[in-house]
Amino acid sequence: LKARRMRALRRSILRRSILSSRPDSLRCLCAVAMAHKLVLDPFVLRSFDEPTGCLYQFDKSLFEKTVNAAFEDGSAPLVDGYAPFCKHVFVPNFTPAKVSALAISKENEALLRSAYEARTEQELPVLARWFPKEAVGEPPVAKFLDVILYSREQIRKEATAMGRPEELEEDAPWGIISVKPQDVDYELPMQPITMMRNTMVEEGGSGVPLEREKYIASVEFWAGHALIK
Repeated sequence: LKARRMRALRRSILRRSILSSRPDSLRCLCAVAMAHKLVLDPFVLRSFDEPTGCLYQFDKSLFEKTVNAAFEDGSAPLVDGYAPFCKHVFVPNFTPAKVSALAISKENEALLRSAYEARTEQELPVLARWFPKEAVGEPPVAKFLDVILYSREQIRKEATAMGRPEELEEDAPWGIISVKPQDVDYELPMQPITMMRNTMVEEGGSGVPLEREKYIASVEFWAGHALIK
Protein backbone atom coordinates (compact mmCIF):
# COMPACT_ATOMS: atom_id res chain seq x y z
CA LEU A 1 0.00 0.00 0.00
CA LYS A 2 2.84 2.37 0.91
CA ALA A 3 4.56 1.61 -2.41
CA ARG A 4 1.36 2.39 -4.34
CA ARG A 5 1.01 5.71 -2.52
CA MET A 6 4.60 6.60 -3.33
CA ARG A 7 4.05 5.81 -7.02
CA ALA A 8 0.90 7.93 -7.04
CA LEU A 9 2.80 10.78 -5.39
CA ARG A 10 5.59 10.58 -7.99
CA ARG A 11 3.02 10.63 -10.80
CA SER A 12 1.35 13.68 -9.25
CA ILE A 13 4.67 15.51 -8.97
CA LEU A 14 5.56 14.61 -12.58
CA ARG A 15 2.18 15.81 -13.85
CA ARG A 16 2.52 19.14 -12.01
CA SER A 17 5.99 19.53 -13.48
CA ILE A 18 4.69 18.90 -17.00
CA LEU A 19 1.80 21.31 -16.56
CA SER A 20 4.01 24.03 -15.12
CA SER A 21 6.08 23.93 -18.31
CA ARG A 22 3.02 24.36 -20.51
CA PRO A 23 1.53 27.67 -21.65
CA ASP A 24 -0.95 29.44 -19.37
CA SER A 25 -3.80 28.30 -21.59
CA LEU A 26 -3.13 24.64 -20.76
CA ARG A 27 -2.80 25.33 -17.02
CA CYS A 28 -6.16 27.10 -17.15
CA LEU A 29 -7.54 24.16 -19.09
CA CYS A 30 -6.58 21.77 -16.30
CA ALA A 31 -8.42 23.93 -13.79
CA VAL A 32 -11.71 23.46 -15.60
CA ALA A 33 -11.14 20.02 -17.08
CA MET A 34 -12.88 18.28 -14.17
CA ALA A 35 -16.15 19.74 -15.44
CA HIS A 36 -15.59 18.49 -18.97
CA LYS A 37 -16.39 15.02 -20.29
CA LEU A 38 -14.17 15.51 -23.35
CA VAL A 39 -10.62 16.60 -22.47
CA LEU A 40 -7.48 17.15 -24.50
CA ASP A 41 -5.18 14.14 -24.36
CA PRO A 42 -1.39 14.72 -24.34
CA PHE A 43 -1.18 12.99 -27.74
CA VAL A 44 -3.17 15.77 -29.45
CA LEU A 45 -1.16 18.65 -27.97
CA ARG A 46 1.32 18.57 -30.86
CA SER A 47 -1.51 19.91 -33.05
CA PHE A 48 -1.51 23.05 -30.87
CA ASP A 49 2.17 23.31 -29.96
CA GLU A 50 4.08 22.43 -33.15
CA PRO A 51 4.28 24.89 -36.09
CA THR A 52 3.05 22.17 -38.46
CA GLY A 53 0.02 21.43 -36.28
CA CYS A 54 -3.42 22.19 -37.71
CA LEU A 55 -4.33 24.18 -34.56
CA TYR A 56 -0.95 25.81 -33.94
CA GLN A 57 -1.20 28.42 -31.17
CA PHE A 58 -4.98 28.13 -30.93
CA ASP A 59 -6.15 28.49 -27.33
CA LYS A 60 -6.46 25.02 -25.82
CA SER A 61 -8.95 25.95 -23.11
CA LEU A 62 -11.21 27.67 -25.65
CA PHE A 63 -11.06 24.64 -27.92
CA GLU A 64 -11.99 22.21 -25.17
CA LYS A 65 -14.75 24.51 -23.86
CA THR A 66 -16.32 24.96 -27.31
CA VAL A 67 -16.29 21.26 -28.17
CA ASN A 68 -17.81 20.36 -24.80
CA ALA A 69 -20.53 22.98 -25.22
CA ALA A 70 -21.53 21.48 -28.58
CA PHE A 71 -21.50 18.00 -27.05
CA GLU A 72 -23.56 19.03 -24.02
CA ASP A 73 -26.26 20.85 -26.02
CA GLY A 74 -26.71 17.86 -28.33
CA SER A 75 -25.51 19.49 -31.54
CA ALA A 76 -22.40 17.28 -31.60
CA PRO A 77 -23.42 13.81 -30.41
CA LEU A 78 -21.04 10.87 -30.18
CA VAL A 79 -20.65 8.99 -33.48
CA ASP A 80 -19.24 5.46 -33.52
CA GLY A 81 -15.65 5.09 -34.71
CA TYR A 82 -13.56 2.17 -35.91
CA ALA A 83 -13.74 0.39 -32.52
CA PRO A 84 -16.05 0.47 -29.47
CA PHE A 85 -13.59 2.70 -27.57
CA CYS A 86 -13.38 5.25 -30.40
CA LYS A 87 -15.97 7.95 -31.01
CA HIS A 88 -16.21 11.12 -33.10
CA VAL A 89 -17.92 14.44 -32.63
CA PHE A 90 -18.28 16.67 -35.68
CA VAL A 91 -18.49 20.41 -35.12
CA PRO A 92 -18.53 23.40 -37.48
CA ASN A 93 -15.01 24.74 -37.67
CA PHE A 94 -14.61 27.60 -35.17
CA THR A 95 -10.83 27.80 -35.62
CA PRO A 96 -8.50 28.96 -38.44
CA ALA A 97 -7.67 25.30 -39.18
CA LYS A 98 -7.39 24.56 -42.89
CA VAL A 99 -8.22 21.37 -44.76
CA SER A 100 -5.41 18.89 -44.22
CA ALA A 101 -5.48 16.83 -47.42
CA LEU A 102 -5.38 17.50 -51.15
CA ALA A 103 -6.46 15.38 -54.11
CA ILE A 104 -3.52 14.17 -56.21
CA SER A 105 -3.58 15.17 -59.88
CA LYS A 106 -1.22 15.05 -62.84
CA GLU A 107 -0.54 18.72 -62.24
CA ASN A 108 0.60 18.36 -58.62
CA GLU A 109 1.87 14.80 -58.22
CA ALA A 110 5.48 15.91 -58.85
CA LEU A 111 5.24 18.06 -55.71
CA LEU A 112 4.77 15.08 -53.39
CA ARG A 113 7.47 14.43 -50.80
CA SER A 114 8.15 11.34 -48.69
CA ALA A 115 10.18 10.40 -45.62
CA TYR A 116 10.19 8.01 -42.70
CA GLU A 117 8.48 9.68 -39.74
CA ALA A 118 7.30 8.84 -36.22
CA ARG A 119 4.45 10.63 -34.47
CA THR A 120 6.18 10.38 -31.10
CA GLU A 121 9.66 9.46 -29.84
CA GLN A 122 8.28 6.11 -28.66
CA GLU A 123 6.89 5.00 -32.02
CA LEU A 124 8.77 3.41 -34.90
CA PRO A 125 9.15 5.62 -38.02
CA VAL A 126 6.99 4.66 -41.00
CA LEU A 127 6.98 5.85 -44.59
CA ALA A 128 4.80 8.91 -45.14
CA ARG A 129 4.08 11.20 -48.07
CA TRP A 130 2.71 14.72 -48.20
CA PHE A 131 2.41 17.94 -50.14
CA PRO A 132 4.65 20.73 -48.77
CA LYS A 133 2.41 23.66 -47.92
CA GLU A 134 4.82 26.09 -49.54
CA ALA A 135 4.58 24.15 -52.83
CA VAL A 136 0.79 23.92 -53.11
CA GLY A 137 -0.17 27.20 -51.44
CA GLU A 138 -2.46 27.82 -48.51
CA PRO A 139 -5.44 25.46 -48.48
CA PRO A 140 -8.90 26.81 -47.64
CA VAL A 141 -10.24 26.95 -44.11
CA ALA A 142 -12.07 23.70 -43.32
CA LYS A 143 -15.83 23.67 -42.89
CA PHE A 144 -15.84 21.07 -40.10
CA LEU A 145 -13.65 19.56 -37.41
CA ASP A 146 -13.66 15.81 -36.85
CA VAL A 147 -12.81 15.54 -33.15
CA ILE A 148 -11.66 11.99 -32.45
CA LEU A 149 -12.11 10.54 -28.96
CA TYR A 150 -10.77 7.51 -27.12
CA SER A 151 -12.34 6.12 -23.96
CA ARG A 152 -10.46 6.60 -20.70
CA GLU A 153 -10.03 2.84 -20.39
CA GLN A 154 -8.34 2.62 -23.81
CA ILE A 155 -6.09 5.61 -23.12
CA ARG A 156 -4.93 4.00 -19.88
CA LYS A 157 -4.32 0.71 -21.67
CA GLU A 158 -2.10 2.36 -24.28
CA ALA A 159 -0.34 4.59 -21.74
CA THR A 160 0.56 1.54 -19.67
CA ALA A 161 1.84 -0.36 -22.71
CA MET A 162 3.98 2.60 -23.83
CA GLY A 163 5.30 3.48 -20.36
CA ARG A 164 3.54 6.83 -19.88
CA PRO A 165 2.40 6.78 -16.21
CA GLU A 166 1.66 10.52 -16.15
CA GLU A 167 -1.37 9.84 -18.40
CA LEU A 168 -3.06 7.50 -15.93
CA GLU A 169 -4.40 10.16 -13.58
CA GLU A 170 -7.05 11.85 -15.76
CA ASP A 171 -10.60 10.72 -14.96
CA ALA A 172 -12.70 12.35 -17.70
CA PRO A 173 -14.51 9.61 -19.64
CA TRP A 174 -13.24 10.69 -23.08
CA GLY A 175 -9.89 11.98 -24.29
CA ILE A 176 -9.52 14.05 -27.47
CA ILE A 177 -6.67 12.28 -29.27
CA SER A 178 -6.86 13.86 -32.73
CA VAL A 179 -8.54 16.68 -34.67
CA LYS A 180 -9.03 16.56 -38.42
CA PRO A 181 -10.06 19.73 -40.29
CA GLN A 182 -12.18 18.74 -43.29
CA ASP A 183 -15.08 19.81 -45.50
CA VAL A 184 -17.50 17.00 -44.57
CA ASP A 185 -19.25 16.13 -41.32
CA TYR A 186 -18.50 12.41 -41.43
CA GLU A 187 -15.43 10.26 -40.95
CA LEU A 188 -12.91 10.10 -43.78
CA PRO A 189 -10.90 6.87 -44.16
CA MET A 190 -8.05 6.37 -41.75
CA GLN A 191 -4.66 6.19 -43.45
CA PRO A 192 -3.54 2.61 -44.26
CA ILE A 193 -0.37 2.87 -42.16
CA THR A 194 -2.43 3.98 -39.16
CA MET A 195 -4.62 0.91 -39.55
CA MET A 196 -1.50 -1.24 -39.68
CA ARG A 197 -0.01 0.44 -36.58
CA ASN A 198 -3.25 -0.01 -34.67
CA THR A 199 -2.75 -3.77 -34.72
CA MET A 200 0.33 -3.34 -32.47
CA VAL A 201 -0.42 -1.69 -29.13
CA GLU A 202 3.24 -1.93 -28.06
CA GLU A 203 4.19 0.30 -31.02
CA GLY A 204 1.66 3.03 -30.30
CA GLY A 205 -1.40 1.34 -31.79
CA SER A 206 -4.74 0.56 -30.19
CA GLY A 207 -4.64 -3.22 -30.51
CA VAL A 208 -7.51 -3.46 -33.00
CA PRO A 209 -7.26 -6.23 -35.65
CA LEU A 210 -7.07 -5.20 -39.29
CA GLU A 211 -10.32 -5.40 -41.28
CA ARG A 212 -9.53 -6.14 -44.92
CA GLU A 213 -12.54 -4.32 -46.41
CA LYS A 214 -11.86 -1.13 -44.45
CA TYR A 215 -8.19 -1.32 -45.33
CA ILE A 216 -8.97 -1.59 -49.06
CA ALA A 217 -11.37 1.37 -48.78
CA SER A 218 -8.61 3.35 -47.07
CA VAL A 219 -6.13 2.52 -49.82
CA GLU A 220 -8.61 3.60 -52.49
CA PHE A 221 -9.05 7.00 -50.83
CA TRP A 222 -5.42 7.71 -49.92
CA ALA A 223 -4.11 6.51 -53.27
CA GLY A 224 -5.67 9.68 -54.63
CA HIS A 225 -5.03 12.05 -51.69
CA ALA A 226 -2.12 13.24 -49.59
CA LEU A 227 -1.74 15.33 -46.48
CA ILE A 228 -0.63 18.96 -46.64
CA LYS A 229 2.03 20.11 -44.21
